[in-house]
Amino acid sequence: MAKTVSPGVQALRDVVEKVYRELREAKEAGEPVGWSSSKFPCELAESFGLHVGYPENQAAGIAANRDGEVMCQAAEDIGYDNDICGYARISLAYAAGYRGANKMDKDGNYIINPNSGKQMKDANGKKVFDENGKPVIDPKTRKPYATTDNIYEIAALPDGEEKTRRQNALHKYRQMTMPMPDFVLCCNNICNCMTKWYEDIARRHNIPLIMIDVPYNEFDHVNEANVKYIRSQLDTAIRQMEEISGRKFDEDKFEQCCQNANRTAKAWLKVCDYLQYKPSPFNGFDLFNHMADVVTARGRVEAAEAFELLASELEQHVKDGTTTAPFKEQYRIMFEGIPCWPKLPNLFKPLKANGLNITGVVYAPAFGFVYNNLDELVKAYCKAPNSVSIEQGVAWREGLIRDNKVDGVLVHYNRSCKPWSGYMPEMQRRFTKDMGIPTAGFDGDQADPRNFNAAQYETRVQGLVEAMEANAAKKGN
Repeated sequence: MAKTVSPGVQALRDVVEKVYRELREAKEAGEPVGWSSSKFPCELAESFGLHVGYPENQAAGIAANRDGEVMCQAAEDIGYDNDICGYARISLAYAAGYRGANKMDKDGNYIINPNSGKQMKDANGKKVFDENGKPVIDPKTRKPYATTDNIYEIAALPDGEEKTRRQNALHKYRQMTMPMPDFVLCCNNICNCMTKWYEDIARRHNIPLIMIDVPYNEFDHVNEANVKYIRSQLDTAIRQMEEISGRKFDEDKFEQCCQNANRTAKAWLKVCDYLQYKPSPFNGFDLFNHMADVVTARGRVEAAEAFELLASELEQHVKDGTTTAPFKEQYRIMFEGIPCWPKLPNLFKPLKANGLNITGVVYAPAFGFVYNNLDELVKAYCKAPNSVSIEQGVAWREGLIRDNKVDGVLVHYNRSCKPWSGYMPEMQRRFTKDMGIPTAGFDGDQADPRNFNAAQYETRVQGLVEAMEANAAKKGN
């Protein structure tokens, strides 16, 4: 039975579904569709009425649907290095035509993975074993092994049984059916891997690449030379989008999209700020589930309305003294980094078992771009976590620790995101020195499950719990 969700959460789910549906419909209607990095100024494409998909969000969804490993492997098989970002490998495999699929034998039957099925139980709830002492597996819950197939190879087959069978074996969830791009939008305020990733897609499909270069900022402010440099690139991007869309730039539409994006960002940050209450009215882990909305639909009024509805629900929880968290809050922690999307259950279970509520999420507020004019828009997009100095990064995080009443920090050393993970040892040192709180780090990956070790993670979580207990005892709490 599906879990009942609140109207706010359902509205957010509907927004994401609508974005993907409209993207497919636009492609089928012959309209140009694009792929965009998550922190490219979405207001531009939105003002032209261009439909855009987001490969980072798509890759996270593919990883969460347990197809991350086979897609990463497909990318490696065609020559991409295992050492590059898991999002990039999934996206590059997808751009080359690879899709998650059910594996079949030579007779066309799905090859079943018995380990993914549930064991049969009798009327008394006892597990059933066969005559050889092996567990009997419920045939209804057994799942096929995952593999990949290539849509271009399938399309080249003559119509017939094999073609139909292979088409039917392809996975059909929304992230695995995102249409191919007619243009790409890239902004390297996230990392420089973005640049080569999107250049590769543009070359493969022989399509326009619209690039916004954001210089690394070593100061606590964005200087005017950088603002002028980026604004000149926005002018070029507008001209390129006029050519792609066949429409002239409309300042009124752009202004409306900016208002929508600001409204969404403010509502999103308001939702994030409810983690400051003690106890929290919700489990901060839920913010990871809402990332898709703030990435894919920031410039849409529906996203703003959905986040405002969710914020009103959280306000009511505060008034009623209730929470949506499925466990009692014992300690409050900050989660540093991008989650391991293929291993969300593995991440959550030890936290729940120990009463650890995530009340600080560095990744989430990073999408709260709020501004009043074009220069401020440029400055807002310059403040991504990987594009600012370590001192600015420390200040942001320590403010979050203080405001959200954090007891400890759990750091994800993400193999896919080396710019983010590289300065984490110094961050951990500073958190303990400046804030007097313990930290613990674990190895993982945002998309490739081969780089995550559940036993190590559980050990590190337990170590953090013991350190927080000792810290609390020392303070006499």
